Order: sequence, then C-alpha cells, then structure tokens
Amino acid sequence: MELNIQQSINSAREGNRRELARLLSSLESGVKLPIESSSPWVLGVTGPPGVGKSTLIGVMIEEWVSRGEKVAVLAVDPSSPRSGGALLADRMRMSSADSSESVFVRSLATRNHPGGLIPFLDNMTNLLGLCGWSRIIIETVGSGQSEIRIVAFADRVMLVDGPDRGDIIQAEKAGIMELADLIVVNKSDLPNALNTLNSIANSLNYSSNDSNKLVLMTSALNNDGISELIDEIEMLKVNNERTSLRIKERLLSAWDFLLLSNPLLNEVLLDLESGNINLDEALERL
Repeated sequence: MELNIQQSINSAREGNRRELARLLSSLESGVKLPIESSSPWVLGVTGPPGVGKSTLIGVMIEEWVSRGEKVAVLAVDPSSPRSGGALLADRMRMSSADSSESVFVRSLATRNHPGGLIPFLDNMTNLLGLCGWSRIIIETVGSGQSEIRIVAFADRVMLVDGPDRGDIIQAEKAGIMELADLIVVNKSDLPNALNTLNSIANSLNYSSNDSNKLVLMTSALNNDGISELIDEIEMLKVNNERTSLRIKERLLSAWDFLLLSNPLLNEVLLDLESGNINLDEALERL
C-alpha cells in the first residue's frame, strides 16, 4: 500500500494532474501521506465577500503565468449545510485561468469547520510545492476566524477590500489589518476607490507598526495595477515574527478538527440539549 502511495506521489511530481487531484482528495479526507516538507511559496488572500477576490486572483494568475510561474490555487469555498461539500463558486469564477497547463485550481469545502480552514492545508501546500507549483494561493471565504487563521498556512497575507464598503472597520476589529502584509483596494474603476485607499492609509498611520504597510489599488476588470501588484508581492519578505502565531493557529485548527470528528459528538450534543449532562460532563466524555 505504501509503495502504491509513493508511486502516486512520484507520478504527481512528474506532472500527472489526476494523481495530484487524488492525493489532495486523500489529504482533504484526513489521510496521512508520507509527504516531505517542500518549503512552498504560499500567499493567503482574504477579505470580505463581494470585493472581487476570485476575479482578482484570476488576473494575478495570468500575470504570473506570463512570467513563467506555475500557479496553484486552493479556494476555500463555503460548505453546503446539507452535504458539507464545496459550493464551487470560486472555481467557476477562475475557470478561464484554469485552462492552462501552468495553472491548477482546487476548491475545498470548509466542512463547517469553525475556523473556516481545514487543518490539512499545510500538507496540501507541501504536496503542491513538491510537485513543482512555484506560486501557491490560498483564498479564504473571507469571514470569521478564517481571516486570522490564514496565517497558519500562508507566509504572505494579502487583504482585499472594495470601495465604499465600510468593511475596513470590521477588518480592524478582527485584527486582519495588522496581520496582512499588504492591502489591496480592488475595483478601482468604481467611484470612491481613492477615498477608500486614503481611509485605509490614514487608519494604518495611527499604528507605528503598520505605518509603512503597502496599500494598492487594482481593477481586475480592467487589468489595472496587476503587474505592479505582482511586483510588490514578489518583493515581500516573510515575517518571521508570526512563527509562534502560525504554530498556535495550526494547533487550534487541528484541535477543532478532532472535536468535530469525534464519533461521540452528536450523542453528547443530544445529551446536552436534553439536560442529561452539563458542559463539564460533555467535555469529559469527549
């Protein structure tokens, strides 16, 4: 069995996309595979829904491919509350970019994981790096804890916002502005984009740690500012000060998964609901 797995890994490294997809499916299902660390290049992209993250990633992919890079995207989609499967919205919006041999796009379901990110993303990015994908992007659903947890799996973080949305206050509350390496105001072709950029820049100026943080404007629709964005991303240095936070978020992600996959969970929830046990007793049983 181990020999077959190693053969599958070797085949994926040689460019077999079907084997790569099968291995990613195994990892997503919780199967542990003998994948060596490849120190992959990973960019996390987050931000509120509706700001055009997927469309922006699509044109970023085209720019990277034109520069000779191989780009893989792990798009974390909202899960269907019934099936738990990915709704595949991001995959549909990136369909044109996924037609190249230099591009690989994979949708992942959150599986109703409380952090929004499944704990196997690091193994997936290691596999993609091992298979020669030089630029790996993780796109989050852009809400809740996933915005913070992205630092567990990406060594570079880009926050995307849109003009006149007012979501920058929420980003400040969540702490994602502090964690982002750069902030992009997308849809610069719309009114108030410049006002949004200035508002973000002024907000950053209040913090001595963030005053030099880069804020850029792009229009994925008109392909404006994309080349400059890629140039800036390429020059980003990995922030090693996040190492302890990255380890903490990985541990929390794995811990959440253990809780949700516990075979006693539904039984314990029913007993809690009926009042047969209290919260402390539930924790003991789990």
